[in-house]
Amino acid sequence: MSVGRQRDVRAPGPAPVETDVRRCRPSTVRGALRRAAWWGRSLCRVEIMSVDVAVVREANDEAVEAFARLLPQLSSRADPLDLAAVRSLLSADASTVLMARVEGEVVGMLTLVLFPLPSGLRARIEDVVVDEAARGLGVGGALTEEALRLAEAAGARTVDLTSRPSRVAANRLYERLGFEARESRLYRFVL
Repeated sequence: MSVGRQRDVRAPGPAPVETDVRRCRPSTVRGALRRAAWWGRSLCRVEIMSVDVAVVREANDEAVEAFARLLPQLSSRADPLDLAAVRSLLSADASTVLMARVEGEVVGMLTLVLFPLPSGLRARIEDVVVDEAARGLGVGGALTEEALRLAEAAGARTVDLTSRPSRVAANRLYERLGFEARESRLYRFVL
């Protein structure tokens, strides 16, 4: 994977009891993230976390495992991806898959789709998923900001995304990042 942008994320809440992740002794990074999210139930809290976002360039076991763990959190209907499916996704010219890590563990993914139209190069953000244990810690924002940077660098005129109204926190994030609701209807034809 290539190195992408890095961002420090402050967990919500009052001053931390502890700020050193190693001193908190979580068995996994996910444990540390849970402690950050549930600081009131723990003697430990992570104050600053570094979110690393990078483009996924290689289909490997780590990418397959990440999709297997994160995709069900996005959609109960999505089929699991094997190595060949991940390789196919990553080789598609229109798709750029971004992966977010905290302390080396994959905690989120996003797919940026770029496509030329007669009216100009357009972009869409699709399949944004953040591990349940890392939600609310800035991972989705870091992924989206990197996708916007890549789309702008490619010359896209606009970046669109869709988000269900029930995803209140995600919608708030998108609006905070500058996305505006459009007066349009989304239609789908199921094949």
